[in-house]
Amino acid sequence: MTRLLDILLASLGLLALSPLLLVIWLIGWFDNRSPLFRQERVGRNQVPFVLVKFRTMRPDTASVATHLADASAITPFGRLLRRTKLDELPQLWNVLWGDMSLVGPRPCLFNQQELIAHRAALGVFAARPGITGLAQVHGIDMSTPELLAKTDAQMLASLGVVDYSRYIVLTVMGKGSGDRITP
Repeated sequence: MTRLLDILLASLGLLALSPLLLVIWLIGWFDNRSPLFRQERVGRNQVPFVLVKFRTMRPDTASVATHLADASAITPFGRLLRRTKLDELPQLWNVLWGDMSLVGPRPCLFNQQELIAHRAALGVFAARPGITGLAQVHGIDMSTPELLAKTDAQMLASLGVVDYSRYIVLTVMGKGSGDRITP
């Protein structure tokens, strides 16, 4: 049922938001000549996939977890995108392709071994990763791997259409702070 909702909502989102996506892409092009960011992430059953987002950091920034990135790498336009969570919108394509769900555990990097181990032990990788979820609306990010994995497992154990819808609404309303970057 949630896969059907993913396809329907991602399609509607891409269609309705296409003018905004184009404007963000154009501003990003003028900001750093590379408006889209692609990065290999850990997907369902630990199968790699390429996550797509709007770029918020300079193109030469090291590929590390956000909480380990240098705050000075964020561009002024990237700050706005992060604050409004608009940088996440291209992931609607990942949802359509089936790599992600709208709701699920945020996909991690392959070098986040502690988080991968905790998630594997709790069976979190049986689900598609998501754009948002319980951890995101409560401000739990990848800087606390054990807590994040436990929160992901808790969410997946009770995830139904009602919670799926609630996490999406809370995210759209601005609940949660996103991944922290140390200054």
